[in-house]
Amino acid sequence: MPILMRMRVLVHLDGISVRHEIDGEWGPPRPRNVTARLHAGEVVLLLGPSGCGKSTLTLTVNGLIPQVIDAHMDGAVTVGGHDTRATPVPRLAAEVAMVFQDPDAQIVTATVFDEVCFGPENLLLPAEEVETRAEDALRRVGLWERRHDEPDRLSGGGRQRLAIACALALRTPMLVLDEPTANLDPAGVEEVFRTLRDITADRDRAVLLVEHHLDAAIDLVDRVIVLDAAGRVVLDGPARSTLADHADQLVELGVWLPTAALAALRLRTLGIELDPLPLTPRDLTSALDAISALPPLRQRAARAIDPQTAIRVRGLSVLRESTTILRDIDLDIMSGEFVAIVGSNGAGKTTLAQALAGVTTARRGTVVVDGLDPATADPRVLAERVGFVFQNPEHQFVTSRVEDELAYGLRVRKTPEDEVTTRVEELLHRLGLRELRSVHPFLISGGQKRRLSVGAALVTRPSVLVLDEPTFGQDRERAAELLALLDDLHAAGTTIVVVSHDMTLVAEHATRVIVLASASAHGGISASAHGGVSASASAIPSGGVSAGGRLIADGPPEQIFADADLLAAADLRPPPLALAARALVNHPQWHGLTRLADLPALEPSS
Repeated sequence: MPILMRMRVLVHLDGISVRHEIDGEWGPPRPRNVTARLHAGEVVLLLGPSGCGKSTLTLTVNGLIPQVIDAHMDGAVTVGGHDTRATPVPRLAAEVAMVFQDPDAQIVTATVFDEVCFGPENLLLPAEEVETRAEDALRRVGLWERRHDEPDRLSGGGRQRLAIACALALRTPMLVLDEPTANLDPAGVEEVFRTLRDITADRDRAVLLVEHHLDAAIDLVDRVIVLDAAGRVVLDGPARSTLADHADQLVELGVWLPTAALAALRLRTLGIELDPLPLTPRDLTSALDAISALPPLRQRAARAIDPQTAIRVRGLSVLRESTTILRDIDLDIMSGEFVAIVGSNGAGKTTLAQALAGVTTARRGTVVVDGLDPATADPRVLAERVGFVFQNPEHQFVTSRVEDELAYGLRVRKTPEDEVTTRVEELLHRLGLRELRSVHPFLISGGQKRRLSVGAALVTRPSVLVLDEPTFGQDRERAAELLALLDDLHAAGTTIVVVSHDMTLVAEHATRVIVLASASAHGGISASAHGGVSASASAIPSGGVSAGGRLIADGPPEQIFADADLLAAADLRPPPLALAARALVNHPQWHGLTRLADLPALEPSS
């Protein structure tokens, strides 16, 4: 703390409370009475449950609240000596660069290069300086080779990297990032945090970070500010000691913790005390290797596969303009499976999910889902059998109230109103949206929007459910509830297909993993139609603009994550728990650990 006292204060937050209008009245403040100082050289992580006001608080730092967004703000924010109420937002752009939760909200030009130039141009910098900054920022995020592309030709993760490049090009003293890695593959997450380490190394700027990806963030952040569900500051201190010393409190709040810490808390119930609490895979490896004996891991129950095919894909290819997104996909998904589609950004994961749900219709090949061709089926009939959750939940909202959004699919089908009411009430309760039933879907938090989009897909009780990044923007408690809901649906026979960059989610919940790779993959992998994974000597073909996304592996999670060559070829990373387990020297019997559910269980008392 004495060091911080000598550092320049870049941001003063003094008693900040923000209220949004709900049904003509100002709602409860979220956040509530937040006071903090952000110093040059600090990377500050802002944590808290979904809906507590994290994203709202970030919008007060650059003056968007209260100047642009309709909200009532109490308190004062000062940035670089400027009052954010009185200083025009364009002037504040020289002090604060912002990366929004949704990258599409800040993309305004026709090419990737022009987009990165846009901010420095508006600062009236010389053309040569603008171009130098744009090139440097694009190279940092791996997009320089795509500088002439239109932004909408980038994948979701590519657009997120573009938004980060735009912020870097401004070279402001304050950088605010709201879930910057939410749409990135594991390699992209590492790249973003390497970049943030690089730009904060000179200690002359501050970073305010909202991030659920704590496994990657923990080595970067210096300080943690934690909000409770009411939006109040309950913890503020050094990152490692705050997370380790208050882990139980954070779990109770529903806040994310690193995987290593969650594993240690689970082992504590067995009487295995890891002190200090590990926060990284390396910490966990060291702590476990220091123990003389560990109990055996749980044995995984053999899974039965329904012989009925729910999804059949043959020769699926998708071409957009001159770019092949998917190439010659053959795939069978059996009824009742929980399948995860993984791969690097641009591998075609979202496009495959959209083809299964009938969102993408311009394709070649055959797709049959629950007996229907999604591209030609009557949308009302298709929606009764296939539910789809978009990567961006706002893309599927069609009403002006949360409860009406949930009811919409049923009312279109002329479902009796009493049944509509019953199903909507059930989902409002289960998804934690009851208090928001009358709020416009666009005015709720990112995590709440995601839960609403899942509820809208579930309400018709489809036999096949396809979800694109379902846990994006969720706090730990809500993510666990959402995944428990999916597990319940899976147990009841629903076929679940999930696109995810979250390897822990994949390891913990999927029964099968499908790996896609684009032309930029590092090597070749051959895959059987179902359940086989093997390395191939031939490289994945490339040529033209793109060789497109190919299915390169298909198998159970433990098999996929045990194949180092496959992970390297697909530019993936094992989940943190697997990373820690494989490095164990004294306990090789734990090398197969990939998920928390494999950890030893507390024996029931006799």
